Amino acid sequence: MASDHEQPGLSSLGKVGRSSGEIGPEHEPLINGIHTSESYSASTAILPFLFPALGGLLYGYDIGATSCATISIESATLSGISWYDLSSVEVGLITSGSLYGALIGSVLAFNIADFLGRRRELIMASIMYLVGALVTAFAPNLVVMVIGRFVYGIGIGLAMHAAPMYIAETAPSQIRGILISLKEFFIVLGMVAGYGIGSLLVETVSGWRYMYGASTPLAVIMGIGMCWLPASPRWLLLRAIQGKGNMQELRETAVCCLCRLRGQSIGDSASQQVDEILTELSYVGEEKEVTLGEIFHGKCLKAMIIGAGLVLFQQITGQPSVLYYAASILQSAGFSAASDATRVSILLGLLKLIMTGVAVVVVDRLGRRPLLLGGVSGMVISLFLLGSYYLFLDDLAAIAVVALLLYVGCYQLSFGPIGWLMISEVFPLRLRGRGLSVAVLVNFGANALVTFAFSPLKAWLGAGIVFYVFGVIAILSLVFIFFIVPETKGLTLEEIEVKCL
Repeated sequence: MASDHEQPGLSSLGKVGRSSGEIGPEHEPLINGIHTSESYSASTAILPFLFPALGGLLYGYDIGATSCATISIESATLSGISWYDLSSVEVGLITSGSLYGALIGSVLAFNIADFLGRRRELIMASIMYLVGALVTAFAPNLVVMVIGRFVYGIGIGLAMHAAPMYIAETAPSQIRGILISLKEFFIVLGMVAGYGIGSLLVETVSGWRYMYGASTPLAVIMGIGMCWLPASPRWLLLRAIQGKGNMQELRETAVCCLCRLRGQSIGDSASQQVDEILTELSYVGEEKEVTLGEIFHGKCLKAMIIGAGLVLFQQITGQPSVLYYAASILQSAGFSAASDATRVSILLGLLKLIMTGVAVVVVDRLGRRPLLLGGVSGMVISLFLLGSYYLFLDDLAAIAVVALLLYVGCYQLSFGPIGWLMISEVFPLRLRGRGLSVAVLVNFGANALVTFAFSPLKAWLGAGIVFYVFGVIAILSLVFIFFIVPETKGLTLEEIEVKCL
């Protein structure tokens, strides 16, 4: 534990002047932007991003591979099993098993994330990925297969929670937006890889086993990589300032970790940067451990509204449902390749990959808000075009194709990468672990709800009205973004806490 004379002295750095309402510039490093420039080299920035991002790639791969695996496993001649005659409920358990596992993973993260730290949580995620993939691939019956899907899903929940935190807390502020957005790029890259490998194996006997087993090498690489990477310096300093270890030892460890993350380019400034972070954490009151009630008050509540609101709108603006209609839209337009659902998925996956790449390139130049406002505006137009196609314009299939491509492209410019980026930035450090777990839980819960509710709503209202409803929700999300979501471009995580919350 920190000695009595160490911690109060550090905490007092941020508290001087606040009782009188006056804060001198020497105690206000965030508001005036006075902080040491973050020197880094591109080579040292790659690995702290790459290994956590593999968690996103494995998530995307599962989405793509499962769409092909369900075709393989239901084939009497190609499944290689005697229990291939599955009911719709059983197929649903296979496809959604990882999603419900991800929900449990998010709940687990709420309770263990701040104790484990971002690095160890990602190591645990890689283990869940590995075990889940192996159990699924070698499953002797449906029950074991569903258990494997569930375990793999726990890995998804942990990885989607810890990866954006680790990347955000270790990346230089100048390229933080690019790196976190690249994680979304890796998710889409995984989807394309899953579709591609699935299409190659879909006509192989027991091909579904190979599809799921193919993810195990990446899970091993992810686990080894995270064992090699250092802990997040900001997490270490949070432990230090909250008295959960020896202050001096944790500070020295944080300096060493920062040197490993930045490489030789950091020079002798690592110790100064660590002290600045400690000062800033003291100034914004991070020395107190967050309580459950505090999550819903003050700046914690504002961060929760921003983060949870973005990932909620990310799902309830119809993203799963629009993709559900992709094959039928392209078939109606006369594309011969659309008869093969796998090829359609690869086509859309490549479009998503390209547009995510565009977002990655421009996010730190244009900012988060312009991409969100512009991309969601395009989604609104595309949703109303899709609704009109199903209600009035069913003889103009070209409009539906344009609307579909516009929706996919605009989503990947906005909600796709920016949603995950913003939730990793806006939560105060001591709230970040629990706040992100709530946001990830909202994301997967909304995804499950929209996926479950779409077919009944389509049967009740018709596809056209459902897309109109999604369009109205997208307009509401524009209002939310315009009035609630701040711009975080170029700010350190501590500056975001002071200036945006």
